[in-house]
Amino acid sequence: MSEQAKAYFENLKGKKVAFLGVGVSHKELIKKFVAYGAEVTLCDMREMEQFDEDIDGIKELGISYQLGAAQFEHLERFDMVFRTPGIYFNRPEIQAAIAAGANITSEMEEFFKLCPCKIIAITGADGKTTTTTLISEILTRQGFTVHKGGNIGRALLPIVDEIKEEDYAVVELSSFQLLSMRIAGDITVVTNVQPNHLNVHKDYQEYKDAKKNLILYQKENSKTILNLDNEVTREEYAPAVKGETVWFSKVKMPAVGSFWDRKTGKIYYNDHGDIHFIMNRSDIRLIGDHNVENYLTAIAAVWGIADIGNIIAVANEFGGVEHRMEFVREFEGVSYYNDSIASSPDRTIAGLKAREQKVIVIAGGQNKGLVYDTLGTYINQKVKVLIVMGETAQVIEQGVKNAANYVPENIRILHAENMEQAVQLARENAVKGDIVSLSPASTSFDKYKNFERRGQHFKAVVAALQ
Repeated sequence: MSEQAKAYFENLKGKKVAFLGVGVSHKELIKKFVAYGAEVTLCDMREMEQFDEDIDGIKELGISYQLGAAQFEHLERFDMVFRTPGIYFNRPEIQAAIAAGANITSEMEEFFKLCPCKIIAITGADGKTTTTTLISEILTRQGFTVHKGGNIGRALLPIVDEIKEEDYAVVELSSFQLLSMRIAGDITVVTNVQPNHLNVHKDYQEYKDAKKNLILYQKENSKTILNLDNEVTREEYAPAVKGETVWFSKVKMPAVGSFWDRKTGKIYYNDHGDIHFIMNRSDIRLIGDHNVENYLTAIAAVWGIADIGNIIAVANEFGGVEHRMEFVREFEGVSYYNDSIASSPDRTIAGLKAREQKVIVIAGGQNKGLVYDTLGTYINQKVKVLIVMGETAQVIEQGVKNAANYVPENIRILHAENMEQAVQLARENAVKGDIVSLSPASTSFDKYKNFERRGQHFKAVVAALQ
């Protein structure tokens, strides 16, 4: 354990610490803080009888509670208040607590302060989970001990005392986590920026500003990986970079960074004029151009750390992340895929582009204020049967019908009340050789706790078909 981490945990004895929400990041952290003598209070909007497995292992610790309407009361009386990403930083109650003197922080903010090893931080509207996983896989193959966390993996602050200086921490960060971040990693990666989560953020500018924090609070010897093909990262983020800027592109060779030559199918890295051939597009096991972009991002991030051979080996072997165009099952000659992570129109479009044939799509969920017009055009091109459900069912259907390429005879649009009915409708309308994909283009929160639960339910329903 580093001296800094040792002092941090030993100093917890007798401290009053509140945790706003349980969440993945707080389960182990609460146990750790109690073990070091902190006086812990769990603050949650739910009453005790509404908790499920979220609170397993915590009830026995003898902590205090502020539940329901009392969740945000008198937070200024605590020495530290940890916020889960699910609790919006700019909500009035949080800002009022800060104004009253509350010390609001988060698991990731504290981890960044204490982490003894180099941190690679990844954010973006799309592709960040796959990119985070690819970077982790490549560095692991290179022989490093990698600690994957943030928005995926595990909470890292509870294990910061186990991390060694020669390790790497690879963390995925959402806009909700970054709203309050005033510290950055050694390598910052931004996959792309486009409208997302506008049902929570005040506006698009706030969303962009949140992600920009990873750049604004960098050190001068840091490295930043940006998307040359994305206007926001190119025009708004790049001028704020303090250290080295490295690009990735599918359009043109950057001065420094990775590039996919679509004409030849070859992927290169330009190291200040020294151009290296990395691999062919066909070496990447994952389907879809968006996954080529994910590899370009990962290559730019690990260049100078990992060997080309290990980059290629991961490309050959890596089959994808759960809930991301994940093959579930073939039944009656029909292939079922779980793309529950596709919680925005752009993610669904990327999945449709990856398909060479027309598919059956199950879409819909909670409306987060996004525009579905462009998605409608792609659905008309790539979908034979569209099954919609949830809050966005009508919005998605209208986007399809409003598109210039809409031909009623070319697409069937069906409505389902729930996942079971949606899968049954897909089965009834599929023929041998078809592909059925859960690709919601919407968040899950109208029916599910998160996109993982939605994807797991879809897989369970498909597995039960007989």
